[in-house]
Amino acid sequence: MASGRFPDTPFDHMALQLADRWIWDFWLTTAGGRHHVFYLQAPTSLRDPGLRHFNVSIGHAVSDDLHGWEVLPDAFGPGSAGSFDDLATWTGSMLEHDGRWYMLYTGAGSAEDGHVQRIGLATSDDLVTWVKHPGPVIEADPRWYEMLDRSVWRDLAWRDPWVFRHDGTFHAYLTARANTGDPSGRGVIGHARSSDLVEWEVLPPITDPMGFGQMEVPQLFSLDDGWYMLFASDTQTQGDARRHGGAGTGTYYLRADDPLGPFVLGGSGVLQADEAGSTYAGKVVDGPTGPLFLAWHQIDPTGRFIGALTDPMPVTVSPDGSLEVAA
Repeated sequence: MASGRFPDTPFDHMALQLADRWIWDFWLTTAGGRHHVFYLQAPTSLRDPGLRHFNVSIGHAVSDDLHGWEVLPDAFGPGSAGSFDDLATWTGSMLEHDGRWYMLYTGAGSAEDGHVQRIGLATSDDLVTWVKHPGPVIEADPRWYEMLDRSVWRDLAWRDPWVFRHDGTFHAYLTARANTGDPSGRGVIGHARSSDLVEWEVLPPITDPMGFGQMEVPQLFSLDDGWYMLFASDTQTQGDARRHGGAGTGTYYLRADDPLGPFVLGGSGVLQADEAGSTYAGKVVDGPTGPLFLAWHQIDPTGRFIGALTDPMPVTVSPDGSLEVAA
């Protein structure tokens, strides 16, 4: 089992800690009664965590209780030279369809020095051995989405796909930016749909700009007859109006009555955030006694980068539909 304690942190226990690798964004699924987590990882030998994004692979671990984890072989990493993902493979998600697992993931290529993001597809029969589909399957559409303009942002944001099925159709929500409005605050949740998980139609954003420069790592889930969309935001990428006096860096959420929206931000919309950005990009998962929240631990009180998965924490829903994480 890969777990252990971090002294001098606000959390007593990290559920998944690797001695030689940092962990950050992750996504989960359940199969055969076990929880599977896939996560971005990079070697701590880099010493500088800022270098991790282009020295990344996708790791895999399993658990019976979301506390102790058994590390399995890595899922995959960057593709061969000249492929759209030959520089990096980043955050994704997966679902099972007709006995096969389909994972959408983010790819970045050396042709654009990693500044253009596209969505790739990999499939598996056992969640262990993965085969990549050739080429990207979802690319940003300039009719609605911002293209690469390095005078404004360093990248074309089109990443972190969250895939789900609704009324017999597959949908993906993505980190994206609209092509109109204040560039510092026009982050949106992008949208695409498919009948077979291979051919995708890009649609307009599912949200309007809300003052976030980036709405990262979305997750859609249902609780108490309501629909919630988690996303992560860093104060360094928020528009001026939201950054000044805002809630900080961490995990936020939107609410809706339908999985296809409209989604609204209730109040500050914070699920777990603070000025330092102690945790980031959390997920809600079904636990044995109710919904649980996991995030990756980013920064300790001394400012040290951690890179590990937290223990699960209970999530409660208030009568007004707001969410809260119990410490």
